Formats: sequence, C-alpha cells, structure tokens
Amino acid sequence: QVQLVESGGGLVQAGGSLRLSCVASISIFSTNRMGWYRQAPGKQREVVALITSDSSTTVADSVKGRFTIARDNAKNTVYLQMNSLKPEDTGVYYCNALSHDFYNYWGKGTLVTVSS
Repeated sequence: QVQLVESGGGLVQAGGSLRLSCVASISIFSTNRMGWYRQAPGKQREVVALITSDSSTTVADSVKGRFTIARDNAKNTVYLQMNSLKPEDTGVYYCNALSHDFYNYWGKGTLVTVSS
C-alpha cells in the first residue's frame, strides 16, 4: 500500500512563502506522475502542479510564476514551493501519486491558511 505524507502547511500572511513536502513510501521514480492538489472550503479539489517521472512540470494558471514543483527521487519526496501567497491560496493541499497502471494515491493533506 502506497503512503503519502504531507508536511509544511501552516498560517502565513499574504505575500509570504511556504514549502510543502510529500514523502512517499515507495520509489517515486516508479510512478507515472506526482502532483499537488488543493481544496478550498466549499469548493472542489483542483490541480495545482504536476511533475512527471522525467521531471516535466505543469502548473495551474492561478499559481503560475508563484509556485514551483520539484522532486528528489533519492529521498522519495516531492516539494511545492509557494511564494507570494494570496488569501485565495487557502485550502487543504493534497499530495497525489499516479501509478503506471493509472491508480491514484492520495495523502491526508496539509492545511495552508493565508491571512490578508
């Protein structure tokens, strides 16, 4: 069973930065893709950033230029660097792993709160 454990969330003022980490119980090199999603109160979960096994990245338009996704295969860890945070970035951030047979694994999430 794949386990994903997120950390790094917290309360930050608008304009501040946070770095989220996701540690996987398997080699992330063996996955198809890793990613970060978020869910704001009363809204559906949405994709924030994705990174493939060859480190190609995709970032949502709403965070482009502010958020960066990266991976460290040796540490089985995926990061989300979040800069210039805005109140609308508030939500629970979930780590996701997509296996080569297209099964989705999810972490339990970490809460990010951005105050204005």
